[in-house]
Amino acid sequence: MSTPTTPSWYDILGVAPTASVEEIRAAWRSEIADLDPTDRRFTILNQAAGVLLDPEARAAYDESLAPEPAEPDTEERAPEPVAAGPRGRTVVPGWLLVGLAVLTLVVAGIACYLWLRVPSDSSVADATSAAQAAAERAVVPVLSYDAAHIDESQAAAQPYLTGAYRKEYDKLFDGIIAQNAPSTGTVVTAELVRSSVVRASDDRVQVFLLVNQTRTNKKDTEPQLYKNWVTVTMEKVGSDWLVADMET
Repeated sequence: MSTPTTPSWYDILGVAPTASVEEIRAAWRSEIADLDPTDRRFTILNQAAGVLLDPEARAAYDESLAPEPAEPDTEERAPEPVAAGPRGRTVVPGWLLVGLAVLTLVVAGIACYLWLRVPSDSSVADATSAAQAAAERAVVPVLSYDAAHIDESQAAAQPYLTGAYRKEYDKLFDGIIAQNAPSTGTVVTAELVRSSVVRASDDRVQVFLLVNQTRTNKKDTEPQLYKNWVTVTMEKVGSDWLVADMET
C-alpha cells in the first residue's frame, strides 16, 4: 500500500510549480473570492499564497520539495578498534573528548543565538494582534475622501503610513484624487467589514480586510456600494504599526 502524499502549496492553489507570480496571484484571488475569512480553507489558501508570492520563501520551499540525492554506495567498514586500558577498561581517545567538547559549545552557542534572536510565539501573537488592530484603524481614513474637504482627507490618512508608503500615497492622491474629485464632487466613505491575518512576524504583518466603499458624486447622487478586498502590509516603526503597502 502506497503512503498518501501531503499536497504542496502548489497543489492547494491549483498551479504548477513553474507558475509565474501573476498566475499564482490570480489563482489565489480566484480561490478566496467567495470564502469567508473564518473559513479554514481561507487561512490555508492565504498561507500558500504567502509562501509562493514571496521570492525568498518560495525558493526555500522549492528546495525543500526537491528529492534528496541518493547516497553513493560505500563498502561497509569495520569500526576502528578502541584501545583497552588497564584491567580491560575502555580508554576513550583524547581527540574524541576534545571533539565532543567543541560540538557541545557549538550547539550551546546556536541555542543561545536562537533564544536571543528568534521571536517567541507570544511576541509574534502580540505583534499580530497589534498590527491587525492598527490596519483596521488605518484602512478607513486611507480609503475615504471628501471632495469638499480634500486637504483634510489627505491629512487624515498620512499619520497611518510609513514614510516610504506616504510618498506613494501622496503621489496617487495629488495626481488623481485631488485633480478630479473637486470637479466631480466625489465623496468616498469606507467601512470595515472584517479582517484576517495572512502572515506575521514580530515586525511585519500582512492583513486582509474586506471593506465596503460607498461613493457619490454630482452625477450619481444615490450611494453606490463597492465591496473590496484589501491587502495591507503593516510594518513596525518604533512603537507604532504603520501601513507599508496596500493592494486593493
